[in-house]
Amino acid sequence: MAMRKVAVVGAGMTKFMRRAQETGRELAFQASRMALDSCEMTLDDIDAVALGTAPDAFDGLHMKGEYLSDGAGAWHKPYMRCYVGGGTGVFAAIQGWYHVASGLFDTCLVVCEEKMSSCMPHPQGAFLTIFDHTTERALKPNLIWIFALEMNRYMTMHGIEKKDIALVAVKNKRNALDHPCAQLAANITVEDVLNSEVLAWPVQRLDISPTSDGAVAIVMAAEHVAKRITDKPAWVRGVGWSLDTAYWTSRDLYYPKYVEYAARMAYDMAGITEPRKEIHVVEPYDPFDYKELHHLEGLLLADKGDAPRLTAEGVTARDGNMPVCPSGGMLGVGNPIAAAGLMKISEIFWQLRGEAGKRQVPGQPKTGLAQSWGDLMQVGCVMILGV
Repeated sequence: MAMRKVAVVGAGMTKFMRRAQETGRELAFQASRMALDSCEMTLDDIDAVALGTAPDAFDGLHMKGEYLSDGAGAWHKPYMRCYVGGGTGVFAAIQGWYHVASGLFDTCLVVCEEKMSSCMPHPQGAFLTIFDHTTERALKPNLIWIFALEMNRYMTMHGIEKKDIALVAVKNKRNALDHPCAQLAANITVEDVLNSEVLAWPVQRLDISPTSDGAVAIVMAAEHVAKRITDKPAWVRGVGWSLDTAYWTSRDLYYPKYVEYAARMAYDMAGITEPRKEIHVVEPYDPFDYKELHHLEGLLLADKGDAPRLTAEGVTARDGNMPVCPSGGMLGVGNPIAAAGLMKISEIFWQLRGEAGKRQVPGQPKTGLAQSWGDLMQVGCVMILGV
């Protein structure tokens, strides 16, 4: 049986911030309600629900997937939960696509939620448990200093300076000033980044996204349903994913091969042969400023080591030839892990429909790419949408 065409027809997003009152269940409900309202659907129109959320320790809840299920609209509905670190947001949407493309369901609500501020005493306490208990955990690693190793290797391999990378933080935080859900929007300078607190060299405070709480939801529908719901469906043209080894010490960290493999899979499915010409707007995963550059190269949208030049020359600006993170990305909008990846897809959806408000890129983009990345620098997930 041939796969069916699938479209994103609705999307909703809560404000990203630290929250002392709302529970994760309530955040999932808010995003789900917004997504359904946006396409004038109700839960009665939804056949299945795909949820993405981090392990239980992050929200401080046992069996978190079950806890979130009714808030995510899954009461008495087929329901699945997935998690692949920061890659979860796009991976969950890929699961939603599978549900509908297979013919098993006509509609699927995809919900991603994270309440990072609930992780006590700090999210890094949960991250510590993902490392190998014999070879790594004794060193008490945390993700920041592992990413510092990767960032340093990337800089050293290509002769890139810190100021070249800081331009990404400046761009994205400034873009976020136009996003109503942004947590860390700011008008900063390269000097502000270079003078900010050193966390683990070369990672500094303004190089990194914040601890965030929030949720995002999208509605996916088969072709015959999508055309009935909206005259502006955003079709899923390609999906891709790749998983590298968890042993990051055995890989050369200057280049994310797993992102390239995921991108090639998505490009092949979408029939894209020249991505730099055929992709009109990009939302790569940017929890650190260097990761936007790293991922652009892995997505084959920039030559190895050349992404900083594109940024410096304004190519990746909102009004540039290849707008990158016109939303403000995770650096400016925030980083509730699973929800941040699904935000990337919702932003592409809004851009393609001309509904991104002040963050809308000039002209009318026809094709966009969302990418997420996670776990121990090993997961690549890509989705390409088109109109």
